[in-house]
Amino acid sequence: MANITGKKYGGIQKGTPNKLTKEIRTVLKDLIYKEHDEFKEHLDSLEPKQRIEIVIKLIPYVLLKVESISYSTNEPLDFGFNFEIL
Repeated sequence: MANITGKKYGGIQKGTPNKLTKEIRTVLKDLIYKEHDEFKEHLDSLEPKQRIEIVIKLIPYVLLKVESISYSTNEPLDFGFNFEIL
């Protein structure tokens, strides 16, 4: 018989962490720790173009992403610059 009450019975509780995700993160973290010491040597062995491409791909994981802002027609246009016209 189907549950038509809308109440949840059994199953995974809300907020329960995903075991597979936790295991994958642990494996990746261990791999990164092992490769950390050799990473600079690997980068130095690459051609400059390849090295820059890898650094560009890694930047989003280190630096915050900058979001652009847009101007709406009802907002005042004030950038806080004080210019004097001679």
